[in-house]
Amino acid sequence: MTTEPSGTASEPLSAQQGAALYRLMTWLSPAFPVGAFSYSSGLEWAVETGDVDDAATLRDWLAAMLEHGAGFCDGVFLAHAHRAAAGGNEQGLREVAELAVAFVPSAERHLETTMQGRAFIEIVRNAWASEGLERAVAACDGALAYPVAVGLVSALHGVPLAATLHAFLHAVVSNWISAGARLVPLGQTDSQRVLAALEPVVISTGERALAASLDDLGGATFRADLASLRHETQYTRLFRS
Repeated sequence: MTTEPSGTASEPLSAQQGAALYRLMTWLSPAFPVGAFSYSSGLEWAVETGDVDDAATLRDWLAAMLEHGAGFCDGVFLAHAHRAAAGGNEQGLREVAELAVAFVPSAERHLETTMQGRAFIEIVRNAWASEGLERAVAACDGALAYPVAVGLVSALHGVPLAATLHAFLHAVVSNWISAGARLVPLGQTDSQRVLAALEPVVISTGERALAASLDDLGGATFRADLASLRHETQYTRLFRS
């Protein structure tokens, strides 16, 4: 005879909850073909110049990007896109989409977020079609940044916002670490140590992004922004950003 630990819920997921979790895990898996492996968000330049040269400096660099740079801002865009799509607010969705695309600091980061956003929408359109997707995409009236694409699709599929946001930030950090592991280079154990160390930063950044307004957008990761600009003329490159 087995017993459940005290306070542990034993009820299975509902069909709707199971479907939402399945889709979220699929869409934000490293195997989902949005081309994330091709981009480093300027990390390649940071390694070239010696700003990042081991697990500790990679952890610090990524923590700053999460808390004070692209991680937080993308989380805010995702949250507002999700709420607008869930509420059928086409004007609000268009405004978030336009702001997200305008907010990137360099041509390569613009390419990174819009190409991933486009790939995400195209794959969902062909494999995970949902009612209202075409109308929501049309409402954005232009290029879609990756977090906006994830936010609106998740909303239309009934995936809860908090879960979507935390999974998105985990996926972004995992891709940054994967790029760092190839560039520094790092072994698999050190990569996992960095991911584990960033867990509280991902959680706190997600909580801040959930509560933030669009007026709270802003970053202070000037070195990372410079890295994304300098990467455009870097002589030897493995990544597109």
